[in-house]
Amino acid sequence: MFAIKLTLILLGALLYAFASAGWFFWLGPRLLADGETADTLYAFAGTCGWLLITFGFIVHIIKTARPTAAGGR
Repeated sequence: MFAIKLTLILLGALLYAFASAGWFFWLGPRLLADGETADTLYAFAGTCGWLLITFGFIVHIIKTARPTAAGGR
């Protein structure tokens, strides 16, 4: 059971790292390079989505590490 959890955690972290690198080093700069309004809005929306996903991961990690901190039993 521990090996499955560890594998899923590492796979998720690897996927998150690749997606973040792809966004910040490939797709995000291409959207901002054109300078059109729609592309800038897509870049802003993508960055907001990335921030929400990051916040969700942080909350998930904290709740997993300390399950009783949120008022649980």
